[in-house]
This record gives sequence, structure tokens and C-alpha cells, in this order.
Amino acid sequence: MSETTSAAVLGTGTMGAAMARNLLAAGLHVRVWNRTPAKAEALAGEGAVFCSEPADAVRGAGTVLTSLFDSASVLRTMHEALEGLSEGTAWLQTSTVGPEGTAPLAAFAREHGLEFLDSPVLGTKAPAEAGRLTVLASGSTAARDMAGPVLDAIGSRTVWLDTEPGSASRLKLVLNNWVLTLINGTAETLALAEGLGVDPSAFLDAVQGGPLDSPYLRTKAANIINADYTASFPLSGARKDATLIAQEAERAGVRLDLAPAGAERLRRAEESGHGAEDAAASFLAGFEERRRS
Repeated sequence: MSETTSAAVLGTGTMGAAMARNLLAAGLHVRVWNRTPAKAEALAGEGAVFCSEPADAVRGAGTVLTSLFDSASVLRTMHEALEGLSEGTAWLQTSTVGPEGTAPLAAFAREHGLEFLDSPVLGTKAPAEAGRLTVLASGSTAARDMAGPVLDAIGSRTVWLDTEPGSASRLKLVLNNWVLTLINGTAETLALAEGLGVDPSAFLDAVQGGPLDSPYLRTKAANIINADYTASFPLSGARKDATLIAQEAERAGVRLDLAPAGAERLRRAEESGHGAEDAAASFLAGFEERRRS
């Protein structure tokens, strides 16, 4: 087994597990770890090696891939993995952490001689499972070369930016701002339709095939109409991303109105117990007061 054919996946939730399966399908030797062990243990039956400690997962791996909730959890996990890390290992950081959250991760990589690739992914559960993610990438040339087999396995396209970590994370926030605008916009529009006694199918029929229509509108509207909130993009993650977007905009001196309002809507839905459901459950935040009364 060569270094280029071995990978460690730290974080095997919805996205991490899907990426690990695609690495296995591509013939790579894969070791997996997750804070909740059962999520990683489930991959052992599919050919992955389950590890109870991050250091065991990364030991000898040519590429380390992190897919965790936020910057703090990524940094904590990498500190726990430190004993098993080798200088020169490629590190693909695929979590959405924003440029502010990327800075301490890049610093950790420099301190310990890791080849860091700021590489958040665009896509949700279905494209992750199909190996059709779009990977946004900025980082060292060495990391690009070393991570090639992993990038080929998890995505259909890699958008290369520059050699400085942070560029990819900035672009990811811009993209996720648009995604969240679509999700919250769909949720609020269908909530308004319900409140006004308008059949949501009448709205969807009116925009069908026109410039206001989109596949994502159809997907999220179907979630809401069918009350099927099986998570493709978990609401807790959407709330975290919306908060990151609002914070980074403020640092940049840009006033956003929709993003902070969207973050607040998602926060209300999360506090009502919908954090593990799909972000389309933002729809339910429109009826909190009515349901309390």
C-alpha cells in the first residue's frame, strides 16, 4: 500500500461517510474515525478500517480528510490526531468553516509540516453519495498533487483558486449564502401560501418552466409539501453557515439584511427541535406562535 492509495477520514456524518464510501469504491485503503463511534463502525462492514482514536486513523495515511461541524471541532480533532500525523501528509479540510475559521487550521498545518488544502465541498447528501461533489480548493501545489486520487473519488469537479488557504472558504460562504437564500425563500413563500390559503401547487404551476423556476426550489418545496424533512443539508449546519456568513460580512464592512434574518429563522427552528432535520424545516419556524397558542 502506497501513501497515495491510503486515506484517513475524520468525521463520518452524512458527508464524511459518503466520501469515505467513494474512496473505498475507488480502491483506496480507508481508515475512519468519528466522535460518535457507531457512525464510523458502520463503515467497517463496507471495507473501511474503524479506528477509535484520531491518531490511529491518520497514522501512515497519505491524505487526511476532515469533515466535521466547525473550525473548533476540526482543530480539536487534529490536535488529538497529532501523535499519528507525519510531516508532509496532505490534509483536505472539507468542512465549511469560513476564512476566519480556516486561519488557525492553516497555522496548525504549517506548524506541523502538513500540506494543507482548504477544500470545502459544494453539494449535499445525494451528490456526495454519487461522488459528484464540486470541490473548491486553495492551497499548496504539493497538496494538490498528493490529494489527486482523493479529489477524483469524492467529486466530479475541482475548482482551483490559488495557493493561499482561505480563498476556497470565502467562495464557499458566497455560494452558501445563495443556497440559504433559496432554502429560506422557498420556506417563507410556502408558509405565506399556507397562511393565505393558497394551494402551493398553484404557486409551483405558475412558475413552472420560467425564469423563477429552479430544480432546488422543486426539491425543497417537495420536502415541505410532503413534510419529509429527512436531512440532505441538516438545519443545524445551515444555521451555523448562515451565522458564519453574517459574521464574515460584518468583518468585511458589508451590511447584509437577509442573511442575519435567515440565521435567526434557522435558529428558531433549531431551538424547536428541528436541528437534525433538513434545512427546509425552516418552513416550520413560520408557525411557531400559532402552534404555541
